[in-house]
Amino acid sequence: MDTKAFKRTLQHSENYNRKGFGHQAEIATQLQSEYQSNLIQEIRDRNYTLQRGNVTIRLAQAFGFCWGVERAVSMAYETRKHFPTERIWITNEIIHNPSVNQRMQEMEVKFIPVATGQKDFSVVETGDVVVLPAFGASVQEMQILNDKGCKIVDTTCPWVSKVWNTVEKHKKGDYTSIIHGKYKHEETVATSSFAGKYLIVLNLQEANYVANYILNGGNRDEFLQKFAKACSAGFDPDIDLERVGIANQTTMLKGETEQIGKLFEHTMMQKYGPTELNQHFQNFNTICDATQERQDAMLDLVQHDIDLMIVIGGFNSSNTTQLQQIAAERQLPSYHIDSVERIKSKKSIEHRQLNGDLVITDNWLPNGEIVVGITSGASTPDKVVEDVIEKIFTLKATALML
Repeated sequence: MDTKAFKRTLQHSENYNRKGFGHQAEIATQLQSEYQSNLIQEIRDRNYTLQRGNVTIRLAQAFGFCWGVERAVSMAYETRKHFPTERIWITNEIIHNPSVNQRMQEMEVKFIPVATGQKDFSVVETGDVVVLPAFGASVQEMQILNDKGCKIVDTTCPWVSKVWNTVEKHKKGDYTSIIHGKYKHEETVATSSFAGKYLIVLNLQEANYVANYILNGGNRDEFLQKFAKACSAGFDPDIDLERVGIANQTTMLKGETEQIGKLFEHTMMQKYGPTELNQHFQNFNTICDATQERQDAMLDLVQHDIDLMIVIGGFNSSNTTQLQQIAAERQLPSYHIDSVERIKSKKSIEHRQLNGDLVITDNWLPNGEIVVGITSGASTPDKVVEDVIEKIFTLKATALML
C-alpha cells in the first residue's frame, strides 16, 4: 500500500481536520480551570523551589504537558464544542493520563471498544466524529474510518508524524526500519503501519543481539521467535538486515536511541566498509524535543541533594517510565504514581515499579526535614502535580502536630 498517497488523499478530504475549529478562545478558560495550577506557577517563579514547614519541593525545570499534548487535548475539547450532539469516538486514550481520559468520558467522548485484543470499529457509523489521539493511529484504522465516511479529527503530534515520514523514506529506499520502541505501544503500532519492512527493538540489549546477527549470523528460528511480535510480515533476518534505517518511538530514552543509532552505524561500517555505509545505513533525528527536555531536566534534578523522588504520570505513559528509570539508575528512592489518590497516608504509598508491578511501600515519607524532587510526564496536567505537592505538605504538617 502507498501509505504516503493514502495520507495525502485523506488530508484533502472534506471529512478530515487537523487544525481545529476556531474555538480555542472559547475553551481556553475551561482548560485553564481544569488543568492549570497557581501553585505550580508560584514554584516556577521561585526558581522551581518551594519550602513549607520542614518540606522543600524541588521541581524539574521541564515537566508536564508538552505542546503536542496541549494541542491534542485542546482539539478534543474543540471537537465537542463544534459537534455538540454528534457521537464522538477516540481510537485510543487521547493521552496517557487517567484524569484527562476520565474527563473525555464525562464529555461523552467514547473510546473505541476492544474485544479479544482487537478494536471493534463496527460501533462507528457514517457521520460519526472520530478523534485520532496524540500518538496517532495506524494506516489501517484511518482507512476503515475513511471508508465509513466518518469525520476525522487528527490530533497526532507533529513529532510523531515526523517519524512516520522517516520510515516512509526508509521504505522508498528499500531500507528496513529498525524502530526503538515498545511493539504494543499505540505510537509504535502506528509508526510500523507506515513502514515497509521493520523490526522493533526495545532496548540496547535487543539492538546488540540484532547487530551481532548482522555481523556473525546466527540461529534464524531463534531470531524470528524472539521478534515474532515485533517485525513485519514475512521478515527474513538473513535478507532484510542488509540495509537498515533508524527510527524511534518519540517517548523513549534519548540517550538509548542515540546509542542504538551509533551501534548500527558502526555495525554496517564494519560489515560493508565506510565507502558503502550510505548504501546500507540511514539515520535521521526523530527524537522529540519535549521528551528530551524533560529527560535533561530530570538528569539535572537528580544531581541535587534529594531525599526522595515523585514521578507523576499515567502508568501506561512511556515517557513517564523513562523519567522513573533515570531516578532508579541512581538508586534514588522514587515513586511513580498516576494521581494523588495513590498516596494513602504518611506511611503508605501505592506506586508502579519499572517492571510494571503495582506495589505498596510503607514508611515512604521520612521524618524531619526532607527535600522532595518532583517531575511529571508530558501527559500530566499541572493540577495533578499540585494535588500531589499539597498532599505531601499536609501529611508532613500533620505529623508535626502529633
